[in-house]
Amino acid sequence: MSNPFDDENAQFYVLVNAEGEHSLWPTFAAVPGGWTVAFGAATRTSCLHYVESHWLDMRPNSLIAAMANES
Repeated sequence: MSNPFDDENAQFYVLVNAEGEHSLWPTFAAVPGGWTVAFGAATRTSCLHYVESHWLDMRPNSLIAAMANES
């Protein structure tokens, strides 16, 4: 059985949570709680491009805020 997250022919969403973390999500699966659709439905390649161009800082939002408060 193949992994649906690796299916190059499937349609995906890019999901984002409150921490700013991104995830590719197959369109056939329900969007989990705490996540919202930021992009798609689109090809896996298009979704990966979106993630690579929008998720530039891998730190969670809470860490970014904490570090900003320290300076």
